[in-house]
Amino acid sequence: MKNAIAALAALSCVSLSCAVEPFYRLESALTIRSDHPPAWDYLTFDPSRDCLYIARRDDGILIYDTKVRQVTGVIGNTVGGNSTILIPEFDRGYVINLDGSTTVFQLSTLKTLGRNKFGDDADNGFYDPVTKQILVTQGDSGQATFLDAKTGAVNGVLKVDSESLEGCAPDGEGNYIMALRDRDKVIKIDARARTLAGEWKIGSHTKPNSVAYDAANRRVFVTTRGDDPALVVFDPAGRIVAESPIGRGNDQVVFDPETRLIYTSNGFDGSLVIIRQVDADTYKLEEAATTRPYARTMAVDFRTKKVYLTTAEGTVDPGKKQRTDVAPFYPNKYFKDTFTLLTYSRR
Repeated sequence: MKNAIAALAALSCVSLSCAVEPFYRLESALTIRSDHPPAWDYLTFDPSRDCLYIARRDDGILIYDTKVRQVTGVIGNTVGGNSTILIPEFDRGYVINLDGSTTVFQLSTLKTLGRNKFGDDADNGFYDPVTKQILVTQGDSGQATFLDAKTGAVNGVLKVDSESLEGCAPDGEGNYIMALRDRDKVIKIDARARTLAGEWKIGSHTKPNSVAYDAANRRVFVTTRGDDPALVVFDPAGRIVAESPIGRGNDQVVFDPETRLIYTSNGFDGSLVIIRQVDADTYKLEEAATTRPYARTMAVDFRTKKVYLTTAEGTVDPGKKQRTDVAPFYPNKYFKDTFTLLTYSRR
């Protein structure tokens, strides 16, 4: 009888195996130690070397080899680095530093070529292959600066009525779509003229934060951070064609054109909410995996489909300034040697 039951169970597993998809689970958690308390931001995956560039601010841009699962180096002269932009066609990488400078390095050798000042502050950068420019967001200065991607020279500056210039994505037609979190709207920027070309409302939602673009279907994906966090999908005219709930505290959105999956990393909930694009105007939940609190910054390897996130252990110190506008108990102190790189894979 026992053998018969075991055989039946095995048969059931076989019959269901083709219908059951693997889900994202934690593959590894690497604690990256430092002389400084954790302060970090954006991750960038480099498919040419299977490595991850991790913005550790006080330590610079760390290089993490995904094959050996170790930090193997740091990009030189990148203390204060907040994000990394890769431009293979010019064999260049640009690190956007918080002090309003860029560190330029040769992508093929990782050799630093120089650090150039262009403003008083900076947060992130976004490359447009049509106009060959990098748009750098400068929330404190209320502007976006355009850099020539080949030379690093400043092409121009666009003043923006916002102190929270957030996610941005090129549309493949010479425009950028940018989220203004403190204005509850999305703007369209003509990258050639470096002028404002339009603005879009985000419906009943608030605090738009990150942006991704689907070139094949000409759809814009915008995530929001308000009380009703969602993925909002726009057509090229700025009309909302779909909405789908996500987790609280979203920081990034990534679209994989091969699988047509949209990844959202949501730090307040500690979730990785993945949405499937059924067609241009239809979207459904694929899965929602638990991560860790404040795992907000994310990168996706489109070849292996692995997802990388970073976080650290923190607390609210009542004696320090609190950011209640972000979350009721958003950490204002992180503990030394708790910064962790999380790797998630489907299994």
